Amino acid sequence: MKNTFLTISRIFVGVLFIFSGLIKANDPLGFGYKLQEYFDVFHISFLSPIATGIAILICTLEIVLGVLLLLGFWGKKVSWGLLLLIAFFTLLTFVSAAFKVVTSCGCFGDAIPLTPWQSFSKDIILLIFILYIFFKKDDIKPIFSKEKMQRNITIAVVLASFLFGLFTYNFLPIIDFLPYKVGAHIPSLMVIPEGEQPDEFQIMYHLKNKKTKAEKDMSDKEYLKTEIWKDNNWEIVGEPTKELIKKGFEPKIKDLIITDASGTDYTKELIENPYYSLVFVAYNLNDANIKAIGSLNALALNATQQYNIRSVLLTSNAARDAEVFIKKNNLFSEVFYADAVPLKSMVRANPGIILLKNGVIVNKWHFHNMPSFDDLSNKYFSK
Repeated sequence: MKNTFLTISRIFVGVLFIFSGLIKANDPLGFGYKLQEYFDVFHISFLSPIATGIAILICTLEIVLGVLLLLGFWGKKVSWGLLLLIAFFTLLTFVSAAFKVVTSCGCFGDAIPLTPWQSFSKDIILLIFILYIFFKKDDIKPIFSKEKMQRNITIAVVLASFLFGLFTYNFLPIIDFLPYKVGAHIPSLMVIPEGEQPDEFQIMYHLKNKKTKAEKDMSDKEYLKTEIWKDNNWEIVGEPTKELIKKGFEPKIKDLIITDASGTDYTKELIENPYYSLVFVAYNLNDANIKAIGSLNALALNATQQYNIRSVLLTSNAARDAEVFIKKNNLFSEVFYADAVPLKSMVRANPGIILLKNGVIVNKWHFHNMPSFDDLSNKYFSK
């Protein structure tokens, strides 16, 4: 009975670490994007090019530590590893929350979004349990006593965890928690449903009295109600600011605006096309896989010539850079522009492929497993 709480602690911490590691390993590229935010904040952006590799290693470490804790292997070393890791995460989430440097911690990926303060609270609870495990580490007994068995199981867990992260990085997440998942109707995810209220804001003015030099802040409603604007002694200083006073319904897709090179909005036309469209997403043309771009070009040409399928390339690059890329690679598809954030969410690949029809994402692929024209024709276009 004396080790009951130790067992409960091991199960709680072990399962949570495994869950956290698997959720992030399901989308290592997304976790890599989050790490890049932290790298920028802490001025270590030189690590950004290897962010995804670091993400896969962190996920592997979390899963392995969780499994070893449950199995009781190398209790002292695992306890030290858990303590150091949770101490680092706790400090990181505290800094994020206190200084508002990152709005979402990414602890559970996009499956369970947490605010920095929520994440910090979670880490504090974990820290308490892990501290108890650490002080009781001598009481942790392995399920299998043979060292060879422990070593073989550990190697298997390490390999399985690492390979899972590599697989999802190269062939898209197993479970898509993003709004642009297969089956999603994009237009309906961009609007506020009837009966729901949007965010409520107020405009704040900073006022200064010319005579007394007194200063004060006032909302737009107060400004009009008090009619202070009639008093020539008071003047607005600086630009008015917008403050959120009541959080309302937030559409799952709120930042998708697709334009051409001149800035004309084509969002509605493209996403509501009642026919099939091939949408190629390359948020960064500078890092896009050139061989895949060539294959997509051939796919677009065949689809257009034989079935009159519209194909478009979406990128966040500047129009001038895109023009150079278009000429260099003889792109057949139309090219449109959008912010990098929604493009990264659309498909975790550069480039990636989305088959769209009447606003619905019919299917999507990583460039490593892009479908052939015959596959698309037999499954979709010819029906």
